[in-house]
Amino acid sequence: MDWMTFPALELDGLRHGFSLRTADIAREDLDAQLRPSLTALGLPAANVVEGEQTHGNSVAFVPQFPLPGAPESLTPAGRIPGVDALVTQLTGVPLVVRVADCGPVYFYDPVHRAIAVAHSGRKGTEGNITAQTIRTMQEKCGTRPEDLIVQLGPCIRPPHYEVPFAEEIGKQARAAGVVRYHDSLECTACDLEKYYSYRAELGKTGRMWAVLMLEG
Repeated sequence: MDWMTFPALELDGLRHGFSLRTADIAREDLDAQLRPSLTALGLPAANVVEGEQTHGNSVAFVPQFPLPGAPESLTPAGRIPGVDALVTQLTGVPLVVRVADCGPVYFYDPVHRAIAVAHSGRKGTEGNITAQTIRTMQEKCGTRPEDLIVQLGPCIRPPHYEVPFAEEIGKQARAAGVVRYHDSLECTACDLEKYYSYRAELGKTGRMWAVLMLEG
């Protein structure tokens, strides 16, 4: 599995990546590849935290690892139920969201050493999950929006999708007070050799992962 990175997040004490399309194999096999691929990148795959991703705008703060009550409090796949975004100040804990057209949004507060990832598709953007994530970082980590670095990764965009939610994510971030906002400007449906696209491939496709981790 190959990964791309973003210049805005190539910073000391921070690790990140966005996985690219691999061979056309079953989705469950792609899920099984996630942790070995993270290990190959030098990330502690056993510490991965994911959300269930219900296309909502709920955010979970991860205060400790292993997760409280695990595995009883988790979904069968080991994901925190009912959330589409994750926030932490823990080092060595990769936060992961999976996408195949929806927007992967990365958040980094270099002042309070806090990170977040969010899954923001049409419904999540309608619910302003970007602002909800920033609000959680403010409440739990003391984050000031003006200190944040926010990066939007590849996602579907017009004319391949009639809803310009990527543009809206940027507006929402700036409305919340973000100054350093970066957009990859990459469209998942435009390059099926590089990305998976749920819409362009009529639902029969794999998933890509956005990962973000604080180093100790």
